[in-house]
Amino acid sequence: MTEVADVRRLSAAEVPALRTFLARLPEGERRWFEEDVLDPSVPAAWASDDRNPHLLALDGDDRVVVYGAVRRGRGWSSHVGEIALMVDPDLRRQGHGRRMAQLVLIEALRAGVTKVMVEIVADQTAAIAMFRRLGFEPEGLLRGHVRDREGALRDLVVLAHPVEENRAVMAATGVEDAVG
Repeated sequence: MTEVADVRRLSAAEVPALRTFLARLPEGERRWFEEDVLDPSVPAAWASDDRNPHLLALDGDDRVVVYGAVRRGRGWSSHVGEIALMVDPDLRRQGHGRRMAQLVLIEALRAGVTKVMVEIVADQTAAIAMFRRLGFEPEGLLRGHVRDREGALRDLVVLAHPVEENRAVMAATGVEDAVG
């Protein structure tokens, strides 16, 4: 198991390492981002984004191994945050995604978000199970909503974490204590 040496908010100093990480992601996974993450201006803009927390987990060589963020809604959805989470393909199933999901959830709560959502392709059962353990519940199934690289349509699951309703789960997983 690769150890994570440091978790920090993205700053301008880490942008080159984040760009390297994003380039390592399979092309189909980069599609989950709303922006073209291979455009150098995108990670640079994230580094100066004070509204939406962007977190990085780095290994002992200062290589980004996990990226997590909360994208806060606007207007009538300003109380909602959507989680983005990507783990280095070589380091999956080692607990790094779960830990980053907890940290991103904490950041969302600190920002005053009262509902946190995540969208996951329906066949990613391990990711769905991880978010369920953190108190997320299925809120919707969008059939044929995602087109994969081969052109096949796949279902998308929307999971939500209504903060006030899940205080017990947050206390049990240590999230509530971390928020303070």
